[in-house]
Amino acid sequence: MPSVTIKMASKTFRSYLPRCHRTYSCVHCRAHLAKHDELISKSFQGSHGRAYLFNSVVNVGCGPAEQRLLLTGLHSVADIFCESCKTTLGWKYEQAFETSQKYKEGKYIIEMSHMVKDNGWD
Repeated sequence: MPSVTIKMASKTFRSYLPRCHRTYSCVHCRAHLAKHDELISKSFQGSHGRAYLFNSVVNVGCGPAEQRLLLTGLHSVADIFCESCKTTLGWKYEQAFETSQKYKEGKYIIEMSHMVKDNGWD
């Protein structure tokens, strides 16, 4: 899908997900973050509580990668933040050092405390 710039309530989002998709948005500024179809797992732990693993996200910036020892071993991760309000949301898995964890590479963790469900969850 091509990136579209939409102006909403004095904030500019780089991508706006279609209303026909169930989406996750930033709880702080309501910028769209991911389509429900991109959700891989709800069974992850972030730095501050439960988190979801996504295949892809939108309206998210990425910091520099660093090595961290997580619950599942050593990984190279980069913090991700909302492009609109700059809140740190979670991280991107850049590299997993254990074979069993390689599936996480290139995927994104967003903590539940930073997300809200939008569009069609009724």
